[in-house]
Amino acid sequence: MSKFESSTLRSRQLFEIAKKYLPGGVSYSIRYFEPYPFYVSKAYGQKLIDVDGNEYTDYWIGHGAKIMGHNYPPVIEAIRRQIELGIHVGLPHEWEIRLAEQIHRMVPSIEKVRFTNSGTEANMYAVRLARAYTKRAAIVKFEGNWHGGYDTLHVAVVPPYEKVYAGLTYGAVKDTVILPYNDLEAVEKAVEKTEIAGIIVEPVAGAGGMIPAEREFLKGLREICDKIGALLIFDEVITGFRLSAGGAQKIYGVTPDITTLGKIVGGGEFAVGAFGGRDEYMELLNQLKYRNYHERVFQGGTFSANMLMTSAGYTLLSELERRPEIYNHINTLGEKLRKDIGEILERHNLGYTTGIGSLVGVHFTPIKPRDVKTAQTMKDKEKSRKYFQHLLESNIIALTYENPQFFISSAHTINDIERLIQVTEEFAKNIKKQ
Repeated sequence: MSKFESSTLRSRQLFEIAKKYLPGGVSYSIRYFEPYPFYVSKAYGQKLIDVDGNEYTDYWIGHGAKIMGHNYPPVIEAIRRQIELGIHVGLPHEWEIRLAEQIHRMVPSIEKVRFTNSGTEANMYAVRLARAYTKRAAIVKFEGNWHGGYDTLHVAVVPPYEKVYAGLTYGAVKDTVILPYNDLEAVEKAVEKTEIAGIIVEPVAGAGGMIPAEREFLKGLREICDKIGALLIFDEVITGFRLSAGGAQKIYGVTPDITTLGKIVGGGEFAVGAFGGRDEYMELLNQLKYRNYHERVFQGGTFSANMLMTSAGYTLLSELERRPEIYNHINTLGEKLRKDIGEILERHNLGYTTGIGSLVGVHFTPIKPRDVKTAQTMKDKEKSRKYFQHLLESNIIALTYENPQFFISSAHTINDIERLIQVTEEFAKNIKKQ
């Protein structure tokens, strides 16, 4: 029995019960890892406490939503105040205006915004908006880019890219054009053959292993969209307000037509999504201008822009705007982690790191991946799992089991990073002996 198993007996019991009522015992498949997930009882800062009393350093960090760590005091205080006043009323309120204004101030390309309850919804509505505006159907998406569970975009997430996932139809994705990531030439050829409504891209391919887009690739996409009259959609559900106060588009210097957001927008505490862009696109949602239901692009949701989410989101974004030292801290830690772990892996001929800012991906591949296909098809899954489990035995949790990645929050310290580097060195030496 491993150290993890001997110290997590209550978690094992809970997982056995969970399997009776939850498919696979979890509410999201990536939350499962072998031999079973631990169950959290408390979270604070960069730490998690499980039901057996074990403490972990957390790099999963709420799927990346907790940029300030768990239970960030200003956000928690804002939540407490708002709970006493109202949580969800289903009518307009001032917080939604304040959050929308805050987003516009931080991301100027978003002149108007609508809130949703998930990143999946945000991407769904962004695609619908692009199609309505251009009066075209085809949408370009890239191999290994994850845009949530929306049928049109839920394809080519993992190899083989041409296969449709269970429950989807080929009809649902017949207007989806799948292209390799960071390959501008492929895009140029594709748009010559098909009328494109929009191109959606992750500036950093998150689920693909934190593979950054090349600057020239994003600039090229912008130029292509301008040339053919298509809309460029940046999926910044992960990168929005994480890479900088203005997101990835500020770092890369490339302006999309539509931006989708999530995670951090809800204060890191609530289910949230958002999409926004220039007035001329967003006006297609305007019920005052388009009174005919069939002419207007629909967007709605019972809990969209509720008072609790928007008050928490406004509080966090305000903090991020006025405190640039937050980004200096997390980006410095991210750079050190990428550099030092990368050097360890390369020295032992095990693999490479990728990422940007506070996002770090680890790849057990023979070459450094610049596209997601390389990361996904050439990786050593067994080494990935063993690395994840070695971290777990050292009370460190990464995201995810077969695709180790690290989200760094402002709560993480240099000591946390050095400990993670040390544990990685131990793993590298041990795996070479096997």
